[in-house]
Amino acid sequence: MTTAQEERTDDELKALAEQAGRDLEDATALEILQWAAGAFGKRFCVTSSMEDAVVAHLAARAMPGVDVVFLDTGYHFPETIGTRDAVEAVMDVNVITITPVQTVAEQDAEYGPKLHDRDPDLCCALRKVRPLEQGLRGYQAWATGLRRDESPTRANTPVVGWDEKRRKVKISPIARWTQDDVDAYVAEHGVLTNPLLTDGYGSVGCAPCTRRLLEGEDARAGRWAGRAKTECGLHG
Repeated sequence: MTTAQEERTDDELKALAEQAGRDLEDATALEILQWAAGAFGKRFCVTSSMEDAVVAHLAARAMPGVDVVFLDTGYHFPETIGTRDAVEAVMDVNVITITPVQTVAEQDAEYGPKLHDRDPDLCCALRKVRPLEQGLRGYQAWATGLRRDESPTRANTPVVGWDEKRRKVKISPIARWTQDDVDAYVAEHGVLTNPLLTDGYGSVGCAPCTRRLLEGEDARAGRWAGRAKTECGLHG
């Protein structure tokens, strides 16, 4: 970790992010992550929902031993936990599992059972958003697997941008990729993916709020189906 990395102000980080977003728009995903590794060193991490390990795999090529932060909400499918364990076992990454302050049972006792059905925004805030904010505290930059083609809400995702809420540099190295690009990378490199992706799920979140896709639906239609909600709050 360099002194420059330690001493950057929020304004300096924001300016760095905005400049990099312009400079790296046409760069490859690996080049974007190599830039991040050089710019932030150990103050850079990847977050992964363990839907697949594509970004973690790319980041490990750019920075072997990179921290991969995983949110264990207490509501994950067993397949998701299995994917996390496999990633930790076979990839050159340091998986860091973070959990909410309350267990599911403790949350049920305070808010009543099945909060995800009655107030999914609050459930996501308690089990995802707040734990992630704690988990990212030691970092200046984080990488996500967001892609522009996933949904209309993600269509303008920059490859490098400024996360105003968390005051951190947010890197989306595969923002310009399509599902075909993801599939090709997985096939070429033998990257681990969540088994549910071959069982009718287009996007994998918490089990109570995720269903299989119907024909013709976009990849995230199975998340919070039947509700206006389309994002958990981690990305805006």
